[in-house]
Amino acid sequence: MNRRLIFNLTGAVLLVESAMMMISFVLSLALHSGDHWPILLSAGITLAFGGGFRLIHPATDYLRARDGFAVVALTWVLVSIFGALPFFLSGVTPNFFDAVFEAASGFTTTGATIFIDVESVPKGLLFWRSFTHWAGGMGVLVLSLAIMPRMGSRTIHLMRAESTGPSAEKLVPRMGNTARILYRIYLVLSVIMFFVLLACGLNWFDAIVHTFGAAGTGGFSNYADSVGHFSAPVQTLIGVFCMIFGVNFAMYYALIRRDFKAIWKNGEWKLYFAIILVATGLIALNIFPQCGRNLSQAIRLAYFQVSSIITTTGYATANFDLWPQLSRVILVLLMLIGSCAGSTAGGLKVTRVEILTKNMLRDIRRTVRPRSVNLIKLDGRTVEEETVSGVMGFFYAYMFVILLSAVLVSIDSFVRDVSFESCLTAVVATVSNIGPGLGEVGPMGSFAHFTNFSKAVLTLDMLVGRLELFPLLMLFSPDAWKK
Repeated sequence: MNRRLIFNLTGAVLLVESAMMMISFVLSLALHSGDHWPILLSAGITLAFGGGFRLIHPATDYLRARDGFAVVALTWVLVSIFGALPFFLSGVTPNFFDAVFEAASGFTTTGATIFIDVESVPKGLLFWRSFTHWAGGMGVLVLSLAIMPRMGSRTIHLMRAESTGPSAEKLVPRMGNTARILYRIYLVLSVIMFFVLLACGLNWFDAIVHTFGAAGTGGFSNYADSVGHFSAPVQTLIGVFCMIFGVNFAMYYALIRRDFKAIWKNGEWKLYFAIILVATGLIALNIFPQCGRNLSQAIRLAYFQVSSIITTTGYATANFDLWPQLSRVILVLLMLIGSCAGSTAGGLKVTRVEILTKNMLRDIRRTVRPRSVNLIKLDGRTVEEETVSGVMGFFYAYMFVILLSAVLVSIDSFVRDVSFESCLTAVVATVSNIGPGLGEVGPMGSFAHFTNFSKAVLTLDMLVGRLELFPLLMLFSPDAWKK
C-alpha cells in the first residue's frame, strides 16, 4: 500500500475543509454571531494538519484500488474529526463525542443531531453544520477531485470507493472531468432551489440552510420543528427538491445532452417514482382520519414525508412517530430502500433492491425449471454475475452491520431504559444516513440521550453507511495495510 500517497491526498482534502471553514468564519463575522474565533482556530488547526500531510511526498503517484479505498475511508474519518472542532472549541458541545457525532452526521448527510435546542446555536455554527451537508452530499473527495485532479485515469479508484451504487459511472473518459460535471450539475440545482425559496418569502439564511439540507439529502434545519416551520407551499416545494436530488445525476447529464433514449431506457428512476407514488397513496389513506378527513392535507403530509425519507433527507413537517403502525412500517422500509444510485442519498439504493428482487425470482424459477437459462437484465442489458454477487454480499453486510450495531447500542439499556424501536431505528437511521427514526429518536427527538459508547457506534454507522460499508471496514483489515 502506498501510505505516503494516501496521506498526501488526505492532506489535500483537509485543505479544502479548511477553506470551507473560512467561508463559515467570514459569514460568522458578517452576522456578528460571536462564534467566529472558534471557527477560525479550527480552520487553522485543519490547515496545519492538511499542509503537514501534503508535505509527505510519495515516491510514486501510482494509485491501486485498495489505496483508493484507504484514501476515501481515512478522509471521511478525519474530516469528521476536524469538522467537529468548531462545535467543540466554541463550547456548544463540550463533549467531544457529541461534536464528532454532529460533524459526522453533517458530512455523511445523515442529519441525526444531539442538539436539543437547535435555535439557540449561533448562526455561524449552524451555517457550518449545514455546509457540511452540501460538501458531503456529492462527496468531499469528489469535490477535491473537481478542484485539484491529480491521478488522471487512476482517480477511478477514488470514485469507485466513494460512489453510491453497485458501480461507479463515468460520464466522460477522464474522471476529473466527471467530478467537475457532477459538481456543476449539483451547484446549478442548488442555486435554483435557493432562489426558488427566496421567491417564496424565506430569508437568505433559512433558504441557504434548507437548500444545503435538501441538496445534500441531509436534513439539518435551524428550527426545532424542521420544515414544519414554513407554509404548506414551501413544504411541498422542499419535498419536490428532495425528490429531485434523489435521482441519479447521470440522468441530468443525459438530459443536458438531450439523450432522451438513455433516460427512457433507465428503469431505476421509474421504479423510484413508482415507489414514491404507491407509498404516498398508502400513507395518505392511512393518516386520512388523523387529518380530520382532509384528503389534500393527508396527501401533502404523506408526500413530503415519503420524499424526505426515501431520499434519506430526514426533514419533517409532522411527528410521523404518532402516525398509525402501517405508515410507520412503510417509512422504515423506505429508510432501508433509499433513492437512486449516483444520487446524494443513502440507503440500499433502488437499483440494488431491483437486482435483489430479480435474483430472488430467478432462484424461484430455477427451482421449478432447473435446466432453464435465467439472466438478470436491467435496462435491456444483462447484469454480470459478478455484479449480482457483489449486490448480494453488500446486502448481507448491510444487514449484519445493522444487527450488530443494534446489539451494541442496546447495551445502553443497562444505563437507562431504551425502547426496542428507538434502538433499532436509531441504527437504521444512521446506517442509511437518514437522521430521525422512531421513538426517542423520532422527528421531535434527538440522539443526545445515548451514552458516549453508543454515539461512537452510531458515528461509525454513519460513516460505514455513507461509504457503502467496504471502504471503512477495510481500514480494520491488517492485510490492507501491507506493502
